[in-house]
Amino acid sequence: MDKLSIVIPAYNERSTLLSLLCKVLAVDLSPEGLSKEIIVVDDGSTDGTRDVIQKLGEDWKAVLGPVIKRKGLSARKLYRKAEIRSFLHPQNKGKTAALRTGFEQVTGDVVIVQDADLEYDPEDYHRILKPILSGHADVVYGSRFNGVERRVLLYWHSLGNQFLTWLSNMVTDLNLTDMETCYKAFRADVIKAIDIESERFGFEPEITVKVTKLGCRIYEVPISYHGRGYDAGKKISWKDGVETLYCLARFSLSSRVVHDDVLEVTLKKMSGLGHLNRAVFETIQPWLGSRVAEAGSGHGNVTQYLAHDVQELIASDVEPRSLDRLQEAFGENDNVWVMRWDMTEPLPLPQGLDAPDTVVAMNVLEHIEDDVAALRQARAALSEGGRLIVQVPAHEALFSGVDRRLGHHRRYSRESLRRALETAGFEVENMQWFNLAGYYGWKLNAQRNRDHLPTGQLAAFQALSPYVLGLEKRVPLPVGLSLIAIARPANAG
Repeated sequence: MDKLSIVIPAYNERSTLLSLLCKVLAVDLSPEGLSKEIIVVDDGSTDGTRDVIQKLGEDWKAVLGPVIKRKGLSARKLYRKAEIRSFLHPQNKGKTAALRTGFEQVTGDVVIVQDADLEYDPEDYHRILKPILSGHADVVYGSRFNGVERRVLLYWHSLGNQFLTWLSNMVTDLNLTDMETCYKAFRADVIKAIDIESERFGFEPEITVKVTKLGCRIYEVPISYHGRGYDAGKKISWKDGVETLYCLARFSLSSRVVHDDVLEVTLKKMSGLGHLNRAVFETIQPWLGSRVAEAGSGHGNVTQYLAHDVQELIASDVEPRSLDRLQEAFGENDNVWVMRWDMTEPLPLPQGLDAPDTVVAMNVLEHIEDDVAALRQARAALSEGGRLIVQVPAHEALFSGVDRRLGHHRRYSRESLRRALETAGFEVENMQWFNLAGYYGWKLNAQRNRDHLPTGQLAAFQALSPYVLGLEKRVPLPVGLSLIAIARPANAG
């Protein structure tokens, strides 16, 4: 990571903005190897802030020069590896709208939100950035209530903050101490992907709900806080608390999270269906060998069970975000190797490992245009006498908008899956239906031309799945949402 983007929404902050910018410029990020991109967005100010920000966009060094000199700072040091860009809203739209404009302009690798007042100290950037730069976090919250110096002020305001954080934690199942904090840092690819819909002060609850739904790795670190009172320009009020309640309810029920990438959201939702994921594993467990290569591990929904069941496991994917999650979850396991593997290419076997005796590809083939080529690579990766285990979405007639948004090229019938396997040089040992309840839910979605999986439908499935999936183990299914096939190379024994 080479560049930090600092997004500063400003509304009537003429008295503090330039001093704040000097503080931001003064932060030495050379230990982290980062340059600074400062994006200032005026949100229709009426006190002269707008004029200052407009001049910053024309020549920010000329505007800041006198302030830097008055403070006895070194312009040469402050200007090094830094740039300031400015944007103007024609009218006041709210903090979230200003942040949305700023995020659209980001070119850095990491993004920090910075208020234009002096309540938050930019020297805390080092602490906030550490979990992201070390590869442990996608999102970091700076907590004002977690053990670092803070100004003692506004009891009722802090009580309201704690109440809203408590409600947010109930909705998201997080244990944050300060949901409403300004200091939030994001990997740039995360914040730019999220579809931010709210206005005014709705950003905090909305982004908290959405990064949770997205499955982001969230850390919280202590920060200092120098709060100001309403007489000093504080703008948030009880009305914004009501808006927070509304946003928590609205976005917890909404399935809209990212702009177009419904796949990432669906993977996160499916990772929460613990009974389903375990049932998938138990279905394939009798066919597993001791050395397994899993293609398209995604969020590790099945990986978590494989890691505890086999001697050697290669967990792979092609998406950087998925690989980061897999590394975080399984990188310390002695029997797990996390690596990139595009199933249409040869398996890059880690040094010292023998060829796998089982290749597992659960809900992968439908994403690959040339599925037969992928199957041939799986065959080439197997040791002699090995097995391939695949799960695919079934019933070509159910292909719908959800499939298209998930990046599916097809759904399979028993005949088409068998034909693909045999063309690639396999013979099918076993093929069975899986997930009867899911079949009827998907059929309903296809009939209604939905392009996403409704949150309520998944919640109902999660509640009923222990009973339905338990019944499926005892009764052969006449139909199901998926097909699971076990195959061996045709010339094996």
